[in-house]
Amino acid sequence: MDSSPTAIFLVGMMGAGKSTVGRLLAHALDWEFIDADRELEARSGVPVSTIFELEGEEGFRQREAALIEELTRAPRCVLATGGGAVLREANRRALHERGFVVYLKVGVDEVLRRTRRDTTRPLLQTADPRARVQELLAAREPLYESIAHLTLVSAAANPRRMVERVLAAPALARLRPTVLARP
Repeated sequence: MDSSPTAIFLVGMMGAGKSTVGRLLAHALDWEFIDADRELEARSGVPVSTIFELEGEEGFRQREAALIEELTRAPRCVLATGGGAVLREANRRALHERGFVVYLKVGVDEVLRRTRRDTTRPLLQTADPRARVQELLAAREPLYESIAHLTLVSAAANPRRMVERVLAAPALARLRPTVLARP
């Protein structure tokens, strides 16, 4: 990646704040914001949970991989990925090589707190959501860390403060004057 990225990709567990921080970050930069899961739903015409139900996780991951391949090429874009987007090597490579990857790190308790009322997450529809989140985090955290250019702890942080912390990254220095000059 060169010294002035033209795209920022947010990775992390469900409930880490990728969509919230992503929208605010895109607004601050005057870039496009894309939520990969919402884009997949818009293109397929059904919710992610329905894709999981009809095609299983593998079918969903295939659709997600094709979308990541396309969206990581978009310039001036902030992309919030799905929590499992890092599971495929091709996705990890595309994310790491084509933009600035920010890992929003969050623990098990915070994931459960932020998703406790959300019934649309297929991977949490289990008798023991805590055990499931622990299992997912154990598998995914090393992958998030392996591609991240910046890791920020997301637990209970103010989303606007998170945006400031992202923009403070040295690799994004060229973007700051534009952002700071706007009213």
